[in-house]
Amino acid sequence: SEAVPFCKTGGLADVVGALSQKLGAAGHDVCLFLPKYRAVEAAALRGGVAYQLSIPLGAQKITAFLRYMQWKSVSICFIDYPPFFDREGLYGREGEDHPDNDQRFILFSRGVLEGTKAIGFKPQIVHAHDWQTALIPAYLKKQYASDPFFARTPSVLTLHNMAYQGNFSAQTLSAAGFGPGDFTSEGVEYFGKFSFLKAGIVYADFLTTVSPAYAREIAQSEKRGFGMEGLLRKRQSVLFGILNGIDTDAWNPEHDANLPRRFSSRDISGKAACKKAVQEQCRLPQKADIPLIAVISRLDYQKGLDIAICALEPRIDRCQAVVLGTGDGALQESFAALARRHPKAVYFHSGFSEALAHRLYAASDIFLMPSRFEPCGLGQMIAMRYGSLPVASKTGGLADTVMESGKDGFIPNGFLAEPGDAEDLGRALDR
Repeated sequence: SEAVPFCKTGGLADVVGALSQKLGAAGHDVCLFLPKYRAVEAAALRGGVAYQLSIPLGAQKITAFLRYMQWKSVSICFIDYPPFFDREGLYGREGEDHPDNDQRFILFSRGVLEGTKAIGFKPQIVHAHDWQTALIPAYLKKQYASDPFFARTPSVLTLHNMAYQGNFSAQTLSAAGFGPGDFTSEGVEYFGKFSFLKAGIVYADFLTTVSPAYAREIAQSEKRGFGMEGLLRKRQSVLFGILNGIDTDAWNPEHDANLPRRFSSRDISGKAACKKAVQEQCRLPQKADIPLIAVISRLDYQKGLDIAICALEPRIDRCQAVVLGTGDGALQESFAALARRHPKAVYFHSGFSEALAHRLYAASDIFLMPSRFEPCGLGQMIAMRYGSLPVASKTGGLADTVMESGKDGFIPNGFLAEPGDAEDLGRALDR
């Protein structure tokens, strides 16, 4: 439902965009389907040839269009239905989900399957991501089971974050094209609601998630499995944790056009110039010998940033901090207030700037990721790429990638703290 450079709310877009290109570059014939959001229009990335599709939505047949373009080695197909996708926000606005998200992503999921048929692209495998497309594996096993076009087409569903499940009222059942016999504890029913994610977990041929540690956590812990840990244990034989990676071409300090001076692991001298430039931009004292801490994050309870404030403020006379992010209003105000209290040590940028993000990775000495849980995380890997030491919670993909002590042949590359523990996070910063 999102992929860079077309549309993005988080790391899902980075992974899908980069994975598609890598698969295409390896010689695979990749067709990536996305909704044609307003954000795609804003980026002036418009599809070429249009196909008219008739897409089932409950008792209706919706007329939508498939627009096609080639993006490097990948074919891109946009499902274009303006009443659902030509609006502000991919999934919602001002902190509230769009109330018709169930209808929107039923239409998109059915549109993907109808679209592949329209263009004659017979997939050898269908890879769906998160709840927004989790109905596709279910449709392949149910509604399209007898369709010869999809004969022996297996599906993979990647679980990027179990906290987001796409649970809707029971009325969604008929709109999605399922019957009363499917609304059971063995099917799509989840505590009286229709669950997109559960449908995918039940019917996908294979399940992957974004780190080995997170795969263990979601099957073993109610806190991490968000109520679906029993089902995940039942399907554990087809559940695999595969660590996400970063696009090392897009994130490369040796060739990054956003930086005032480029550098590499062979010659890191340019990093000091990047730090000085960010200090100047953020109106902080230009001191080379004081640690610059960066936070680049969605402002959300999951990310543990309330804990970060508790750990940072007692140490603010010994460091500088630049925070880039948007999200929860209370957290935004907390960081704004921290910056007001310490204008010579803290700078807060509300919103997101791709250019500033690149400069912050390059400028920072420490990259802070105090997540309460983190399926994988990309920021810690990008930080390492730019010579910044991650200080992170020991959870999920952070625990798989940040090593405080050498073990199993790994070289120490950062510092770890217990999730949700401000005092331990402070001790990690001290170290």
